[in-house]
Amino acid sequence: MKYEIKGGNFPAVICSLEANETMITEGGGMSWMSPNMKMETVGGGIGKMFGRMFSGERMFRNRYTAQNGNGEIAFASGFPGEIRALDVSAQNEYVVQKCSYLASTEGVSTAVFFQKKLGAGLFGGEGFIMQKISGNGTAFLEIDGSAIEYDLGVGEQIIVDTGHVVMMSSTCTMNIETVKGVKNVLFGGEGLFNTVVTGPGKVILQTMPTAKIAQALIPYLPSSNSDN
Repeated sequence: MKYEIKGGNFPAVICSLEANETMITEGGGMSWMSPNMKMETVGGGIGKMFGRMFSGERMFRNRYTAQNGNGEIAFASGFPGEIRALDVSAQNEYVVQKCSYLASTEGVSTAVFFQKKLGAGLFGGEGFIMQKISGNGTAFLEIDGSAIEYDLGVGEQIIVDTGHVVMMSSTCTMNIETVKGVKNVLFGGEGLFNTVVTGPGKVILQTMPTAKIAQALIPYLPSSNSDN
């Protein structure tokens, strides 16, 4: 499989497949494709289906296979931002925020991932349930806004406002810490908690989480109680 990411701030990844190569995506993830791409809807077993449901993903996924020669298929991001490719292997497994998974090659597996520390899930903003990406191949992630990467050393930490963590290596750990100081909590505008990611491993942050954009737009939306 070869791929090219196009579209600037409204990106799509265009995948060129050889005969019998397969791409996997969630239902509705395909944007356009050549006529010889065969679609097959799969569940992968009850456990995996319910795991995807709990992690915020759709229960079923679609397999697209090039038949009778080379094929092409494209997957577009659902929000302005970036698409990033991850090289997945036994040495490179990742934990990603729910809904960031876009598509992957056939050898990549996704599974529900529970934060070991309950507080990190309840208050960290990234969720108690995330997704673990493993196997062998390439996976594509959606990034809200721009992607910022960090490579953390052993014990090295980064403190992140909630919602900005898209991905971390499976070797990283995530926890939460409370904002210190009464004035900071009441008047700082940063909320009560921050997410703390500890290395070693890679971390990808996003600059414009969808949830924060939606929250910022609420004051400008018409009220349901307003007079017509």
